[in-house]
Amino acid sequence: MGRVSRAQARQNREQVVAAAGRLFRERGVQQVSVADLMAEAGLTHGGFYRQFASKEALVAEATEHAFAGMRQLMEERDLEHPGDREAARRALVEYYLSPGHRDDPGGGCAAAGLGPDMARDDGDAPARAPYAEGVREFARWLSGGREEDLATVCTLVGALVLARATAGSELSDQILAAARGAVSAGRA
Repeated sequence: MGRVSRAQARQNREQVVAAAGRLFRERGVQQVSVADLMAEAGLTHGGFYRQFASKEALVAEATEHAFAGMRQLMEERDLEHPGDREAARRALVEYYLSPGHRDDPGGGCAAAGLGPDMARDDGDAPARAPYAEGVREFARWLSGGREEDLATVCTLVGALVLARATAGSELSDQILAAARGAVSAGRA
C-alpha cells in the first residue's frame, strides 16, 4: 500500500485526536487502548506511531481538542446572546447541568470527563498544562473576563461528575437541580 498524502495524514491525525477525546471522556484514558483508538478512527493500529510519539502525547493533544469543543460551546452561547454575557452564562449553565449533557460524556465537558485521569497522572504529565489552561479559560468565561470564577467551575464540574455517577436514580436529577439553583442564586 502506498504512502498517504500530507493532507490525508493530517486528516487521519485529526480523526484519531477527535476519537481519542471522545473515548477518553467516555471510558477514561487507561481504559482505551491504542487499538481501540485506531479502530474508532477507522485506521490501522500500525499507523499510530507514525502520527504520535506516545499515547501520553495523544492524551495531551486530545485534551486540547476537547477543551476547544468547550470553547466552541461558550462562543455559541455568546453568539446566541450578543452583548449579554449573563444570558449566555445562564444558557450555558442550563445546558451544562442538563440530563442531555449528563448522558453524553463522550461529547461533554472536558473538565468533568478528563478530570479523574488528570488527578491520577503524574504532576508532569503532558496533558496537565492544556487541562489546567482549559479550566482557567472556562472560569474566565463564566466571570465575563473578570477574575476567574473557579467556584462556579467547581460546582458545575462536581455536579456533573456526581450526576453521571448516580445516573438512573432520582438523586442524579436532584444533583443537577441543586447545582443549577446554587449557581443561579450566586452561591457558587
